[in-house]
Amino acid sequence: MPDITQNITSELLMINLFRENFATIVASEPKAITALRQKAIEVVEANGFPDTHTENWRFTNLDPLFHAPYRFDFSNQSRPFDIDKIFSCDVYDLDTFSITLLNGWYVYQNAPLTTLSNGTIIGSLAKAMEVYPELVEKHLGTTANLHQPGLAALNTAFFQDGVFIYVPEGVEVEKPIQIINIIDSAEPLMIHPRHLVIQEQGSKLTLVHCDHSLTHNVSLTNGLSETFLAKEATLDFYKIQNKGHNSAVIHNAFFKQKKQSNLSSHALILNGGFTKNIINVELEEPQCNTVLNGLYLVDSNQHVDNQLLVDHAAPNCQSEQLYKGILDDEATAVFSGKIMVRREAQKTLAYQNNKNILLTDEAKANAQPQLEIYADDVKCSHGATVGQLDPAALFYLRTRGLCERTARQLLMYAFAGEVVQRIAITPLRERIDQLVEKRLKGELSICDQCVLHCNTKEPTVFNIDVSKL
Repeated sequence: MPDITQNITSELLMINLFRENFATIVASEPKAITALRQKAIEVVEANGFPDTHTENWRFTNLDPLFHAPYRFDFSNQSRPFDIDKIFSCDVYDLDTFSITLLNGWYVYQNAPLTTLSNGTIIGSLAKAMEVYPELVEKHLGTTANLHQPGLAALNTAFFQDGVFIYVPEGVEVEKPIQIINIIDSAEPLMIHPRHLVIQEQGSKLTLVHCDHSLTHNVSLTNGLSETFLAKEATLDFYKIQNKGHNSAVIHNAFFKQKKQSNLSSHALILNGGFTKNIINVELEEPQCNTVLNGLYLVDSNQHVDNQLLVDHAAPNCQSEQLYKGILDDEATAVFSGKIMVRREAQKTLAYQNNKNILLTDEAKANAQPQLEIYADDVKCSHGATVGQLDPAALFYLRTRGLCERTARQLLMYAFAGEVVQRIAITPLRERIDQLVEKRLKGELSICDQCVLHCNTKEPTVFNIDVSKL
């Protein structure tokens, strides 16, 4: 079992691990994918891992994550199990196509790839590389920036499996596809899941990605997804995390949008020891629309870092970023959001806002809003705030008979509600709303279950009409 220690750099250990297990990692895959892996490990060797001297990583230290004796599954170790016995959706009336990853490997009951009646293909990325090599090779690795500081190159070198989704032209997938990413290991585990989503012209898809742990053991998930939206395609994407304090999640999400495509992304972080979400969106052709929403609720010594880049490379596109966070105890948060407007991207409309509430003097939030504009006919704005609960609003609620604790909870609930109310799936929005309330009350602070599948059935509500305050 590899043990990363202070006597050997994390990069060197991973490079040696790759070379020692090379034959197993590349077994039965297309030569083009193997070549991509070799290029990626060369990037790791040349650039190393980012540190606190690296831009966009100044407030996030990766080094402690690698000081654990991680297990690596280079072949499918998934044991037979009945998913329904350990996992049941607790979002009332939410009907989805559910697909499961266990310790980074796709788990199936009938076949590793499923073709729906409308032609949509859902299944294992490893199997898709075998069955649809030309389609996978055409897209895989083409949007992921291996040279961007982070662990995208490491994922490209080590990924074994993940989710593959293909939506044909003009097809609207009638119900959401739900990715359930489960970690179940008695030992510390590092995984590198890889997802590839391809939407053809005019297609519509709703995708829900849920991270779930069955144990409290140390784990590191270094995930990467590449999503391609063809002309007039629409994607509504939800990434929801509610994991234990010993979990670390790093996810690189790359989106490429063609003409008149629409992307709506929602990142909801209710729990997790260490989280680094990196989102890169390229608006490659005119009249694209992008909305990036985020909410993070952290306490104890949890750390969350959201790094966003929206690259306006074509004219007449719109983008919006709204990320809000509530930090308690000694929690830390980082927001690094960038709007890039290239010379050709005239008539751009772009907006970015990050708001943070600190509940203690020890909590810290670092906001880095950025605009980089090379066009002269644009409307762009950005802003960031870090502060405490509004004392005037708190006083007003106290004069209406609320105790201080309830008044504080209500203000936090209303603050988070701006993001929650943007969730388009009604059953999901209602359940997330309930769980956010529980989280703010401290009732969900040690839950190690996926936010979509909490066992608590009884909803809790504030008997106050927020709109009348």
